Amino acid sequence: MTAAAPPGGPAAPSPKKGASIVTYKAALRRATRRNASEPEINFLNITAMLDIMTIILVFLLKTLGESSAAVPQSDDLKLPVSIVKTPPGQEGVLVTISKSQIIVGDAKVLTLPGRESTAQTGVGARFKRGGPNDMYIVPLGSALQSARRTDKAIRVAKGLDPASSEAIIIADQTTPYRLLIEVLFTLGQSEFGKYHLMVMQGKKK
Repeated sequence: MTAAAPPGGPAAPSPKKGASIVTYKAALRRATRRNASEPEINFLNITAMLDIMTIILVFLLKTLGESSAAVPQSDDLKLPVSIVKTPPGQEGVLVTISKSQIIVGDAKVLTLPGRESTAQTGVGARFKRGGPNDMYIVPLGSALQSARRTDKAIRVAKGLDPASSEAIIIADQTTPYRLLIEVLFTLGQSEFGKYHLMVMQGKKK
């Protein structure tokens, strides 16, 4: 009920009706939704990517460890074929005997003469310790002694027997017997007591 205006005076203004609190909150929510935007991603989550890369790395290492075909082959180096099922050795100093050279690890030791010459006298008298009939190859022995010192330190650190080292021999399938025996003899003289011969796995007849 509004009060009557006094006689002869101005009429009293009616109070302004304000918006209810419910209406205000609803309008605020609508405005918030209109102005909302997707949060910007300012970082890269690589956890899933690292998991995938770890799985791939383990698979590749397992494949390389089980397959002798992982050894690069060319006209200068082709592995002999065998039906042996024994997995190749995983630890040891690599000694490669190709048609043209001998390599220890990644370092070239010496260049080989022709196959006919190596079949008769091995690497040649100038590389021997005591003449053409000697079995010890001096450049190979020097490289193996250096590799032996490194391998001995590694074996001590791993808690393995440091009395002797192992060698993984990667030889071409046409390597003459004389040359192979000279390499094995030099390995033995350099405190390498165990050898693994790398071969290609063939089908059993």
